[in-house]
Amino acid sequence: PTTSIDFEKHPPGSLDFHIRLFILYIYAYIHTYIYIIEMDKEQAGVPMIDISVLVRSAPTFSVEEKDEQLLLDEVARKLFDACTQSGFFFITGHGVDPNLELHLEEECRTFFEQDVETKMQVAMPLFGRAWRGYFPLEGELTSGRPDLKEGYYFGSELGVDDPRVQKHLPMHGANGFPKDRPTFKDSVLQYMEEMARLGHAVMAGISLSLGLDPLYFYNHYTNDPLCLFRIFHYPPSKENSSSKSEPPVQWGVGEHTDYGVLTILKQDVRTGGLQIKNKEGCWIEAPTLESAFVCNIGDMLERLTKGLYRSTPHRVLNTTHLERYSFPFFFDPNFDSEINPIPLDNVTTHADDEIDNNKQTRWDGACVHEFQGTYGDYILRKVGKVFPDLSDSEGISS
Repeated sequence: PTTSIDFEKHPPGSLDFHIRLFILYIYAYIHTYIYIIEMDKEQAGVPMIDISVLVRSAPTFSVEEKDEQLLLDEVARKLFDACTQSGFFFITGHGVDPNLELHLEEECRTFFEQDVETKMQVAMPLFGRAWRGYFPLEGELTSGRPDLKEGYYFGSELGVDDPRVQKHLPMHGANGFPKDRPTFKDSVLQYMEEMARLGHAVMAGISLSLGLDPLYFYNHYTNDPLCLFRIFHYPPSKENSSSKSEPPVQWGVGEHTDYGVLTILKQDVRTGGLQIKNKEGCWIEAPTLESAFVCNIGDMLERLTKGLYRSTPHRVLNTTHLERYSFPFFFDPNFDSEINPIPLDNVTTHADDEIDNNKQTRWDGACVHEFQGTYGDYILRKVGKVFPDLSDSEGISS
């Protein structure tokens, strides 16, 4: 709409004048409201990035029009700022069908509302080395302590004739879906397909943010990504609620970093609950935003960029009296890809003394820059500590 009034055509006092004045008030109110929301996100250290140009330009992520190139450059700049500052960012313009999200939410609520005995019919131990299925409340550990949540693990759907399954490769295989709920399976697999598409798009933007070819990560690390999807249910807060000055009795998820290169999170906008540790070591509440996904970078992207992009610690606490649901999708490197720092001629990485300090302050006391091996080696060490009993039964060392 126009942002001014022609006083000659619409003299003050006329009905037409008042109608246009009212429209201007509404227009200004909406834009002010949007600006305040965006500022709130920026102040919390979680910028919003419209990635629609990446979605449009897939799968090559190259454009010919000058305007589109300017948009790509802007997205790359914003991703660079986000990954060097907070390690977290919102993405909009992603093209994911909101009806798919709604169907997934409904299916998951229905599943978790069942009794434990019914849910244990698809328990993780039943699916062995594939590392798929349901785990009950407090069945997952963070830093050796049980998390106050239950969850459901999924991965890329692989048949028994797949070479990786034939080799009994850990974390590869078929998913454990309830046999009487085919719509649940359809929703999960369709959502995972959309998240994988989105993962490739965001990683193309991150490639550009580092001055690399948009397909650099695809060509070297993610042409066969390890895609892992989780659905978590956090019970309502009871005695777990606490003041900001006192730690809770039990965290929904304790302090941790993610293992791979990129996490795409569908939040529960009703409850919030995600907390991010900023550069000053202070914990901040991550804002929520309808129809946007929260992204954060993982340990392997920190390793690949030699500390330029940091894997940011975060944790979860449901302080509301509502059931909280969380849908993280982990877009990780190829299982067998060697993870070594990539050449970055146009950017400055962190000095060795800063990396050493990072080791001293990390939640797990480890340094990702000392790691040598494949991504499969790294993640198996990590998940073995999350489910030690399952790891022992499958002969996987942590």
